Amino acid sequence: MNRAALPTVLACGAWLKNAACLLVDGAPLWSVVHGDLSDPVACAALEASVQRLLTEHGAPIAAVAHDLHPDFFSTQLAVQLAAALGVPAIGVQHHHAHIAAVVAEHRIEGPVIGLALDGVGLGTDGQAWGGELLWLDGAHWQRLGHLVPLALPGGDRAAKEPWRMAASALHALGRGDQIPCRFAPQVGEAVAAGVQQMLAKNLNCPATSSTGRWFDAAAGALGLSVRQTDEAQAAIALEAAAARWLARHPHTAPLPGAVIDTQNRLDLRGLMPALFNAAPDGVDAAAAGFHLALADALADWAIRAARDQGSATVCLGGGCFFNAILRERLTARLQAAGLAVFCPLDKGCGDASLALGQACVVAQQLTATTSLETTTKETAPCA
Repeated sequence: MNRAALPTVLACGAWLKNAACLLVDGAPLWSVVHGDLSDPVACAALEASVQRLLTEHGAPIAAVAHDLHPDFFSTQLAVQLAAALGVPAIGVQHHHAHIAAVVAEHRIEGPVIGLALDGVGLGTDGQAWGGELLWLDGAHWQRLGHLVPLALPGGDRAAKEPWRMAASALHALGRGDQIPCRFAPQVGEAVAAGVQQMLAKNLNCPATSSTGRWFDAAAGALGLSVRQTDEAQAAIALEAAAARWLARHPHTAPLPGAVIDTQNRLDLRGLMPALFNAAPDGVDAAAAGFHLALADALADWAIRAARDQGSATVCLGGGCFFNAILRERLTARLQAAGLAVFCPLDKGCGDASLALGQACVVAQQLTATTSLETTTKETAPCA
């Protein structure tokens, strides 16, 4: 595609580590990274940044791109800006944007397989996604598969309390009756019993395919994290435990149990018994085995998808790829299978790079629509 021919699109990003991007002649013009939009100061900074981008670069824009989540400040700002400018506001699915950003940054042509792994992003079905196997080719994309979902007991609260995700994994294994005795010493008998009942009755337990929540479940099962005050605190503790073990035992075997089911979902439930059964002196070894098994299963999943879809390229995006053990082992496995592997460069694999993907997706969609309309007019019969 001739990138210089792409229309000018403003993208407002998502929620975490927010940055705005103006795509002009196929090249990104970035704002600074504002931080999470839970902070009113960051919201005000984003609003000022998009106005500055529009004023300084002067090019009339064709559309404003945003995340699908309607409650994000960035989405609401995009809708308001688009209305004021008389252009469409167009939503882009979160994980689609992650992979599209990698494609744009590396100027990749042709179809790619994408692994988008993070904490959460709203899916096209209204569910919480975060462990996604995608196919992208220009303006077209498809969700090929996802991680088997876990329930979020208590909704968003579960993302802050890894023990709840571990309880969810116990329930998913058919061992929900063990939740009170296992977690009462950390959180109290009444709270643990309440979560058991929530899961048993499916009350306030939305499902998520989030890779980040599987990391939380693993950390909670190993006793590495009960509650977390900072983003990805449990996942970081899990990676640190794995790194300690692998530094001394580099030839550790992955845990058995991860499988790809008949719906092309990657099922990690089989990894969890070894974590729940780990002795106190076996925590680091179990954390390492979990990492290796996850990386290998993801590699097998992506290799099969690349073969089926006729692609030789895999793009990795989403905050879970800050995890060096996961990223490096997965990359090595994919490259050994003859696949080219690409990761984000400039702004890292988290949400700070998301706006570039949003802008490029919308620009390609507008170009494809214009091309189709032109072709239809040219080939229409005369009246």
